[in-house]
Amino acid sequence: MEFKVSELEKEPVDFDLQVGVGSIDFGEEAMQDGPLAASGRAEVIHEHRGPKDVVADIRLRGQYRGNFEVPCARCVEPVKIPLTAEYDLIFRPVGADSGSAERSISAQETEIGYYQGDSLLLEDVLREQVLLSLPVRTLCKPDCKGLCPRCGQNRNLQACSCEEGPTDPRWEALAGLRGRMKS
Repeated sequence: MEFKVSELEKEPVDFDLQVGVGSIDFGEEAMQDGPLAASGRAEVIHEHRGPKDVVADIRLRGQYRGNFEVPCARCVEPVKIPLTAEYDLIFRPVGADSGSAERSISAQETEIGYYQGDSLLLEDVLREQVLLSLPVRTLCKPDCKGLCPRCGQNRNLQACSCEEGPTDPRWEALAGLRGRMKS
């Protein structure tokens, strides 16, 4: 769904839609599992910077809800994660803040995104918000054994017959530490 500044200046746009699987590319970080429900409102906010300098910002408020699969950080098996979040974002035209002089920005200005041309795509906003909402590290279970570094076997499913490789001599100083800590 595309929000054009010219249309938003006439009246705000309310949206309530279901984004189908495959409509948004989340890369390798996540895979959409079922429809992504998104609803909210898009409107233009005029920022007056001078008598003839007006910037048309797009304010996008809404929420989304959907199910996703992300790879386990240890064994790479898919882990189902339900996500629900709200957002209240402001997007400014690219180049609106460019100036010849360097200046410091306020904390509020760090929350501003940018759009190119005269429109903003909802799919781009949803992609960014979903990826930001994902946990940094996901495990399929707390005691996940991961993959064997030699053969790639998932150790949760089956033990592999790989031998333990030679230990790195740099770790030998710590070899007996576990035994000394228990006593």
